[in-house]
Amino acid sequence: MIRFIGLRVLQAVPVLVGSTFVIYALVFALPGDPIVALFGDRTPNPAVAARLREQYHLDQPFIIQYLHYLGGVVRGDFGTSFTGEPVADILARTFPVTLRLAALALVLEITVGVTLGLVSGLRAGGPFDASVLVLSLLVISVPVFVLALVAQDVFGVWLGWTRPTVGQGAPIQDLLLPAAALAAIGAAEIVRVTRATVADTARMDFVRFAAAKGMSRGHVARVHVLRNSLIPVVTLLGTNFGTMLAGATVVEGVFNVPGVGRTLYQAIIRGEGPTVVSLVTVMVVVYLVVGLVVDLLYAVLDPRIRHAS
Repeated sequence: MIRFIGLRVLQAVPVLVGSTFVIYALVFALPGDPIVALFGDRTPNPAVAARLREQYHLDQPFIIQYLHYLGGVVRGDFGTSFTGEPVADILARTFPVTLRLAALALVLEITVGVTLGLVSGLRAGGPFDASVLVLSLLVISVPVFVLALVAQDVFGVWLGWTRPTVGQGAPIQDLLLPAAALAAIGAAEIVRVTRATVADTARMDFVRFAAAKGMSRGHVARVHVLRNSLIPVVTLLGTNFGTMLAGATVVEGVFNVPGVGRTLYQAIIRGEGPTVVSLVTVMVVVYLVVGLVVDLLYAVLDPRIRHAS
């Protein structure tokens, strides 16, 4: 198992370096002068502008800027935003909020997606199965920002079941509606994948043998059908978590959630390269960690994967 984990960690290193390089290159290629944008409509003093460019290494070639940034990341220094606040402080303030939102959305996605997918797969071909397939297809076809706006209007404004925007401190009860909007598309995908794998697994000989031995239908469904259907679901969950981090940018903007997504959007608008790259880098690290956890779950669900590695 240690060798298995070590190989996955080593594979993640070039991915992290490559992704940060691409992100930094894209930010570097953005048009405009971020120092001029920092002053808004005012004309910056040339001496002040020159000092700021030197402070943020903007007067040096791209590769030198990137190496400065990479060296800072290795030392745990994510740099300073153009407002003078350390990016580490911004992350400490916003990242826990986004993590709570994504974790809550993931719980909703697993609960709704796996439950509906399991029941639908065990009743494949019936009216419940057909209804779930149609509903999941409708949800998948709607963009996340449309789902967020509709949920905000219906449940937050018209029905008044919850606040239409997230309050100070982002309490859990205020995050339920944004989390549901964020999880909706992923849950619909989990439903379809779970339904397909459960329907295939339920027809296998070992499942029929377990039922023939007199085991209860619930025991067969939980132990023999569901566990052997989870590897495709776990793969999709790992991918969906990364999609959630990206979708959080939109959802946090709609519901005014004080998280990384909204901060990232504001940093892009202001042209704050160091802040943008650092926030995205942290998201990449989280995505790689989730990928490692998914690989470990593979090994738990199917020991043949661990031994083959």
